[in-house]
Amino acid sequence: MMEHYYSIILAGGVGKRFWPLSRKNNPKQLLDIAGQKSMINLTIDRLLSLSDLDHIYIMTNQDQADLIMRQNNRLTPEHFIIEPSGKNTAPAIGLAAMHILKRDPDAVMGLFPADHLITDTEKFAHTVREAIDAARAQESLFTFGIKPTYPATGYGYIQIQKEEMPGCPHMYRSVTFAEKPNIETARLFIKSGEFLWNSGMFVWRAQVIINKINRYLPDLGACLAEIADSIGTEHYKRVIARKWKTIQPISIDYGVMEQSSQINVMRADFDWSDVGSWDTIYKIEEKDKNKNVMRAKGLLLRSSGNYIYTKKLKVFGLGIKNLIVVESDGALLILPRAQAENIKEIVDSLPLIGEQELL
Repeated sequence: MMEHYYSIILAGGVGKRFWPLSRKNNPKQLLDIAGQKSMINLTIDRLLSLSDLDHIYIMTNQDQADLIMRQNNRLTPEHFIIEPSGKNTAPAIGLAAMHILKRDPDAVMGLFPADHLITDTEKFAHTVREAIDAARAQESLFTFGIKPTYPATGYGYIQIQKEEMPGCPHMYRSVTFAEKPNIETARLFIKSGEFLWNSGMFVWRAQVIINKINRYLPDLGACLAEIADSIGTEHYKRVIARKWKTIQPISIDYGVMEQSSQINVMRADFDWSDVGSWDTIYKIEEKDKNKNVMRAKGLLLRSSGNYIYTKKLKVFGLGIKNLIVVESDGALLILPRAQAENIKEIVDSLPLIGEQELL
């Protein structure tokens, strides 16, 4: 295993785009959405190829930590770094870095969302090890770019230079970061050959990311420094509760990555999916001869391109195309696959119509 290396799993989200299956008391990372182990267990298994379990931490809130431990008896409270409330990725990553630095001033940290699906663990581990080795010797930030297989509108993109960095196979300097594009722009990105999917996975020395936060997000850096001084003391809970309230939410991409000139992009050749919506699940699951995914009892006639998932209801469809139908715990969702990214609109509307219990 790699000395001074630590994996951080980012597991704070609820997964609104997987409603009604994903709920506050059963978040996305605890689901076996892809028909295998839960997403969090798949992620832990994958990261054990890089380090022992005591070098793996999970960044989440207290409620989700309790749920995760209930599902996974190999984890203890010491495996968790708790954020008092969601503040997006920059504060969460900064807090994780401070905790790791308290344990190991020479630490290199890798950050991995809990909801990614990667089946080729050997290729994944080889690519991450290359980034870890490079990060040990540099003041740079490293991220992983995935070669696009279709014009996705649900992912961000990274434009890279055309030539590899000298002496560094599969590694490129970044040119720019692009937010989730419309379909026309996504097609142009792919046609150019210069854009990769932004995986949201990172590797860097813990001290380097703190230095970058101090430079580009000085207010956040100052708060994190005060919190860090209290780590391991009886004052920690009081200090983090007080300081965390003052932190403004901001993503690591917007707050640091897009501001920095020292971003190295590892071009990953392992299979990867950010399991971000029901349409993503449709794309990766096995389909019948009519391109339907049927995870329910029932029958579809003259129907194609549908994703059907139910816990109790039997589903019968005639002449339906490209729909998502999901039933779980008293709620039934029906929408075109093309609208899968917009499910949050429904979830955010539930309290307005008195349906908070469905969250």
